[in-house]
Amino acid sequence: MPSLNLRPASADDYRRIAERRLPRVFFDYIDGGAGAEQSLRDNVADFARLKLKQRVMRDVSALNPKIDLFGETWSMPLALAPIGMGGMMRKRAEIQAVKAADAAGVPFCLSTVAICSLEEVAKAAARPFWFQLYMLKDRGAVRELLQRAKSVGVRTLLFTVDLAVVGARYRDIRNGLSGGGGLYGKLRSGIIDYFLHPAWLVDVGVGGRPHVFGNLSAYVPKATTPTDFRAWVDGQFDASVTWKDIEALRKEWSGNLVIKGVLTPEDARAAADAGADGVVVSNHGGRQLDGVASGLAALPLIADALRGRAKILVDGGVRTGQDVLRARAAGADAALIGRPWIFAVAAEGEAGLKRYLSLVMHDFRVAMALTGVSAASEIDGRLLDHP
Repeated sequence: MPSLNLRPASADDYRRIAERRLPRVFFDYIDGGAGAEQSLRDNVADFARLKLKQRVMRDVSALNPKIDLFGETWSMPLALAPIGMGGMMRKRAEIQAVKAADAAGVPFCLSTVAICSLEEVAKAAARPFWFQLYMLKDRGAVRELLQRAKSVGVRTLLFTVDLAVVGARYRDIRNGLSGGGGLYGKLRSGIIDYFLHPAWLVDVGVGGRPHVFGNLSAYVPKATTPTDFRAWVDGQFDASVTWKDIEALRKEWSGNLVIKGVLTPEDARAAADAGADGVVVSNHGGRQLDGVASGLAALPLIADALRGRAKILVDGGVRTGQDVLRARAAGADAALIGRPWIFAVAAEGEAGLKRYLSLVMHDFRVAMALTGVSAASEIDGRLLDHP
């Protein structure tokens, strides 16, 4: 473990700091996955196994890491993925994150189950941010959330489709977040653990209004705890949703529509047929069905199936700028990071995320130079080493 006096230099460094700072229930909520967490581990391991070609004697004196995605230019092929309950990790974490993302020139995506509301984030944002939504049983709530997103300038909607039911997340059960854990577990993951983390307690517990989920407060007016909101949301996931519902959504949403949670070529084609502008190749960070392929492993076949019909993003296991280059070389237009950005915010707030994103940018530029490409648009499968 690195000394506490050293500056964080990686996603793992920020994770370790966040683990010390957060109550166990919230650290495990972010850090954990479904079942035995094999898919969670594979997400990271598959990136590590994908080897790059080091190429020399090319002019890489002027690097251009920028990309054009959904009608806007971004500083690199990276976006901040939606994180539920982000504001439980740091006071108004979503506000700090959108400011850091804007400063870095990358998209920020707000979760439906964020602590900060669409309207609050819009006031802090310097450019349009993205919004993530589920198909809730309460279709009226879906329509209202779409209208709220439009009214604050959201142009890109990430629609999550891999939550017909909630995955079996053992850490959440042990900690009592999913209703299990027994009396001791509930106490340990509640009041006792909060007081064992005084910095978090003062920052979030006292000053962060963590009991209010900004986007959902109108639909759960009697909620007084995160568990109350979780119970409502978990009961709203609709197992009856089909591609017909996506076609109907397409008619209601005039902006960019990105389907998040695709792992097969068949589903990717179905998303494009339903009118999607893009897909996120994702196993939900290993949090839904344990034992499925990582997004990176599924990416090449999906890229081949779509062949330019829709933009392709990938998430799960992205930790470094080198991983961002790997993702693009494997067929994605851009990658999303989830856990790393919320751990950076949990550890050091907006300043921590700004530093982490600067590290990713530096690493991405180094990876570009040492694989012999001067522009992000040149990154493709030829950079991958297939022994």
